[in-house]
Amino acid sequence: MTDEAFEHFHKDGSLWAKGTLRDGEQHGYWEFFRKDGTRLRSGHFERGVQVGEWTTYDKDGAPYKVTRMKPKP
Repeated sequence: MTDEAFEHFHKDGSLWAKGTLRDGEQHGYWEFFRKDGTRLRSGHFERGVQVGEWTTYDKDGAPYKVTRMKPKP
């Protein structure tokens, strides 16, 4: 198992997402951003699957929705 920091960018070069990859899959804490740089969503992945609580943020950066991901059967 190898973990590596990962960043992905919008076409305009602004940061779209950052987190950790484990063996090529999203794993651990991730954040996603709008083109203007404000945080859009954050939460955890476990081997490429969203798990636990994910928070969605408004354009001012305040949390406005928390979604609990259902475990996969």
